[in-house]
Amino acid sequence: MIMLDLNVLLDVLQKRAPHYQASAAVLEHVIHGEEQGALSAHAVTTVHYLVSRYATRAAADGALDWLLRHFHVCAVGRDELEQARSLGWPDFEDAVLACVAQSAGCSYIVTRNIKDFERSPVTALTPQEWLLR
Repeated sequence: MIMLDLNVLLDVLQKRAPHYQASAAVLEHVIHGEEQGALSAHAVTTVHYLVSRYATRAAADGALDWLLRHFHVCAVGRDELEQARSLGWPDFEDAVLACVAQSAGCSYIVTRNIKDFERSPVTALTPQEWLLR
């Protein structure tokens, strides 16, 4: 199972060049059942918020339904938060994602910001790196 960082989802939802193609290819692997995908609950709520803000509530609900159909949603609990704090990373949100990925048993974190995960207990790869592994 792979944990997708929010930036990979946003690349696809916003069709952000030049990242769209590789990020969309990773999502295709998940959609077609070639790989299990995981998201933090925070990523799901953020996507819903952004879609409802820049489109409509109906579009946000549709995006939520799509995410729930295709991804395992990982809760963030006390253990993950305490572990993330103990890592002492400058970006607490990235530390939480790394700890959630570890708790969920993910093989990789797929993110465009691998430098933020250099000390992660779960190996971080860019979408391009994950596709070539």
